[in-house]
Amino acid sequence: MSQPDCLALSPASRPTWRTLLAEGGPLLLPAAHDALTARLITRAGFKAYQVGGFALAGARYAYPDIDLVQFYEENEAIRQIITASPLPVLVDAADGFGDVKNVTRTVRSYEELGAAAIFIEDQAAPVSCGQMDRKAIVPVKEMTGKIKAALAARRSAETFILARTDARSAVGVAEAVARGKAYRDAGADAIYVEGLRSATELKRVGKALADTHLATTLMEGGGQLAWLPPEEIAGYGFQMILYPTTVLFRVTRAADRALAALKAGKPMARGEAVELSEFEEIVGMPGWQGIEERYGAG
Repeated sequence: MSQPDCLALSPASRPTWRTLLAEGGPLLLPAAHDALTARLITRAGFKAYQVGGFALAGARYAYPDIDLVQFYEENEAIRQIITASPLPVLVDAADGFGDVKNVTRTVRSYEELGAAAIFIEDQAAPVSCGQMDRKAIVPVKEMTGKIKAALAARRSAETFILARTDARSAVGVAEAVARGKAYRDAGADAIYVEGLRSATELKRVGKALADTHLATTLMEGGGQLAWLPPEEIAGYGFQMILYPTTVLFRVTRAADRALAALKAGKPMARGEAVELSEFEEIVGMPGWQGIEERYGAG
């Protein structure tokens, strides 16, 4: 799909999140840290993707994911990314960037940008990557208030609201299950359980929340959960699997190696990079040329 075609898409043109889940099979969600990555995810044949705070902070600002990037900074990046792909997107809204008033504003803003799904987490500020160290979490009542505010804020009932809990890292699996049930009962469309560490824990959570749409994280390159095939994770009851680092960490290594080779005076090896014609096709050059030829003064 050319870039002009992508720009013509409205959020209503994209499949809804519920439609994707109804199709069955695990929904694999690589993270797009920029618009080009969102385009490449589309070309690779994924059904959807995510925009996560870890990837945005690291790639766009070279910051660790420790609450240094806030609403305004993320809002513009998310707009650029969503514009580049026709796929439905899950957006990381952190803790809503504040209290229930801020949750309301955040959900409305991300929905207007075209987010199909949004998740809000129960970490206490300052929030950080769910795979890092021990966590502090807010009281259940505070989080359920945020969930209800998020549901009330959305303009369309099709906007899918996930409630993420970091209780596994803060307290333990039992607390994660208890919070999952509380957040489900508060009306969340799905429960996102962060920080699970083993197939045993996945199975325990999946069994306890068997009547609930579930999401979890597989953070390659140093996360809490070792690699498991997507089909196995889905077999434990998880319909959504987030991969926040799979693309970002490989891109970082590739850029590092390219710069080292350039500094050493070595040419770009054939087969290790795209060439001009392929890159122009990826970024939609044919579509833009068509507009110029059709409507230009020449």
